[in-house]
Parts: sequence; structure tokens; C-alpha cells
Amino acid sequence: MPADRVVVTGGLVLAAGAPDARPADIVLEGDTIVAIVAPHQAQAERTIDAGGRLIIPGLINAHTHGHGGLGKGIGDRLSLELLLNANNWIQGGRTGEDRYLSTLLSGIEMIRKGCTACIDLTSIMPVPSVEALEEVARAYDDLGMRAVIAPMLADRSFYQAIPGLMDEFPGELRPIAEAFRTATAEAALEPMRAAAKTWRHPRDRIRLGMAPTIPLHCSEALLTGCRDLAKEYGMVLQTHLAESPVQRTAAERRYGTTLTGHLATLGLIGPGFSGAHAVWLDQREMETIARLGGALAHNPGSNLRLGNGIADMRRAVAAGVTVGVGTDGSSSSDNQNMFEAMRLAAFLSRIYDRPAAEWFSAIEALALATEGSAAVLGMADIIGKIAPGYKADLVFLDLDHVNLVPLNNAPQHLVNAEDGAAVRDVMIGGRFVLKDRELPGIDWPSIAAKARAAASRLAEANAPARAAAERLAPVVDHFCVGLGRCAHHLPRRLMAM
Repeated sequence: MPADRVVVTGGLVLAAGAPDARPADIVLEGDTIVAIVAPHQAQAERTIDAGGRLIIPGLINAHTHGHGGLGKGIGDRLSLELLLNANNWIQGGRTGEDRYLSTLLSGIEMIRKGCTACIDLTSIMPVPSVEALEEVARAYDDLGMRAVIAPMLADRSFYQAIPGLMDEFPGELRPIAEAFRTATAEAALEPMRAAAKTWRHPRDRIRLGMAPTIPLHCSEALLTGCRDLAKEYGMVLQTHLAESPVQRTAAERRYGTTLTGHLATLGLIGPGFSGAHAVWLDQREMETIARLGGALAHNPGSNLRLGNGIADMRRAVAAGVTVGVGTDGSSSSDNQNMFEAMRLAAFLSRIYDRPAAEWFSAIEALALATEGSAAVLGMADIIGKIAPGYKADLVFLDLDHVNLVPLNNAPQHLVNAEDGAAVRDVMIGGRFVLKDRELPGIDWPSIAAKARAAASRLAEANAPARAAAERLAPVVDHFCVGLGRCAHHLPRRLMAM
């Protein structure tokens, strides 16, 4: 018997392919599941008592922004374009310690709510550096969490990216918009090339990824540079794809085609590619992504919060697209609750005029937030399910919690009733990173105090940037509302009567 063999015994287990949870023991060797057996049928030198627990695979966040941890509750009625206009004051002035702290906050919330892995499109302005990427990696490493760290890259400002927007600013405002500058394509790519060459984190724990942030914000040189680096170093690539109607219309005006068509022409869509949000895609685009082997990251909460509309992910799945579920960052969705994201993914599939049999079932929604998201991260072969050969990323929920009493059907409780409150313990790679609702080795009171102090300091430091953005906001709002209406032939929003 291997010395590192452990048996998790006494729990109800939601194993891969099962329609419901059943009593079972999980046999671990090191960080990996080696067997799932009937209760009390396995021997080991050490056992973990899971009595009174429902054990599920760790949820996986297919799209978030760790830098949003310090940005919860900032901005109420912000469209995506107003949020992008406000980005410099929401995310500006960050030190390395701020970046670490914000990522740590996001990771803590994910773990406490049953999420064990994510892809983090972090913001490092004006360009990423190896040192800054290591600060983000340190946060996930300190938590024991899996992550793909994909810093957002751009060589056009928001104001340059939307055709016609810059011309809308009157004389006294245009210099403010023109003052926002981005790096060149090569300046953005060079540190990513350096980081990819020197990245030393275990590939099954913390990977590097590429994120040309929004295609409209990127020149062809930057997009193809990201494509080439991703292929050379085996990195996944994620971008914000047709998140808003403004982006759809702007793409048609800039490229004469859709964003999907533009990316496909440049060779970005394929295995390892994912498009986040994908609200304003048509049937042909979904079929293109499926044919080329790409994936989508569905962020229903953020899509609603920013007024972008409702992505038709049932149609995407029917077209053969791999779909994962994400929360988006806390600056745009205010939480990192994958249970909420999963529930919204299921419920929003039901607003279309289709038979109930075509709605996402609870078990399908759970699969999107586990197996689907694992595919987006490029980790479908090691995480996303409780099965032999997969990493021991397990979430233990308290069966005595009111959310789970009485437990009639585990997947339906998880999607329709659970909100993260029943999460008691979380294991990643066979090691508890949350035990009895506490994170071992993490000084939460100190982190909370530092976060409050950082938020206060940053609000004061970014006050001038906020004032500038608020002067530009009325023009941005008026222009983008009009531009977005040009895309309303796609039924992604309810139209006022």
C-alpha cells in the first residue's frame, strides 16, 4: 500500500457521470484520485472522515479578473462602455502589494464559495512585467489555488477602439480622452515573451496565458503576436468576445465583418482559444468557433449587471461549442460566487421560447461550471470531475445546512438552492485549503484591514482620474447607446415598447 494513500470516507459523492450523489469512498494517492469505491471497501494508513458531507468537484471559474478584489461595489449603473471609461480610476495607481492583495481577496472568496481554479485576466498597467505577474502568482500560490494568469494586453485605448467615439468629444474634452495612451504591440508582447521563457510554476498549478483584452483594442500585430506566443509556449488564449452590442457594431464598421470573423481570419480561434461573454454572436459565429475547436466562457451575472444582454449558450452548446461558466471580476459583477453564476446560466436558458426539454438542466449547468470551465483553462484532463486519474480538488458541503435539507437531488440543490453558505471544507490537490470554513495559514483580519486601508488610499489617489472620467461619461454613454442599437437585430435584449 502506498504510504501516501488516503481514503475520504463517509460522505455522499457526486462522481463523474452520476445523476445524483451516492455514498462512496474516494481513494487518493498524493494529489490524485485513484479510485471511487463502495463505503468501507478501501484500506489506507490515513482516513478523512467526511460523514455529514456532500462531496462535489471543485467549481472552476472560466473568466474572472483578480484585480477586481478591491473594486467591489464601485459603480452602480455602469454599462460596459461606462465601466471601460472609468477603468483608470477603478484600477489605477496599484502598487505590487495592492495587486497581490486584490488577487488574494478574489481567491479567498472563490475558495470560500467552492471554487478551486480560475483563469484570471489580470490588469497590469501600462504593460505587464515578470515581477508583476509573479505577484499575482504568489497570491494563488499562498492560497494553494489553481490558476491561469493571463494579463490583458492592448495597444489602443478604449476611446481609440470605438470608431467615431473620439470625434464626439467637444474641444475641451477631447484632450482628456487623447491623453489616455497604451503601449505599442511590441512593448506589450516583450514582457510576456520574457515571462513565458522563465515561468517556473508547476504546470498543473499556476499557468501563464495570453489575453488580448478586447479585439477592438488590439492591432493585428498585437493579436497575431499573442497567437504566436500562445502556440509557441502552449498557453491558452482568452479575449472578451462580442460582450456588448457596441462591440458588435464597432467590429462591423472597423473590419467589415464580425469579431469572430476577424479573429478567425487571423488564426486566433482554435484549441486553447476562448471568448468571454459572447453575448452578441450569431449562429454562423457559433458554428465557426465549434468547427475551429474554440470555446466560450459564459458570464451571465456580469452580462446582466452591465446591461449587455443575455447570451444564448444553449444555442452555442447545440452548435458544438465547449462552454464554461465564469463570474467575471468583482469590479463588474461584485462577487466571485460560482454557485450564483451556475444558477443564472441555468435560469437564463429558459427565457427563450423553447420547449422545457431544451433548457439547461441542473446537471448540465453543473457540468458547464466544472468540466466545461476546465476545458477553457486547458486543464480538462486533470480537473473538473471526481474520477480516477483526476486531481483531488474536492468541495465538502455541510448536509445539515438549511440549503441542503432535505437533500432530494444533489445537482438540483447545488444549482437551484446553494449559494456557497454550505461549503465547509475545500481540498485542492489532496490538501485542505479551507477547513471548517477557515483558510489555514491565512490571517484574514490582517488582510481585511489592509484591504480597507488600500481602498481608502486608492480612492484618494485616483480622485483626479475619476473626475476626468466623469466628465467624459455623458458623451460615451450617449454615443455608445446609439451605436449599440445598430446591433439589435439579434434578440439579446428586451426592447422598450
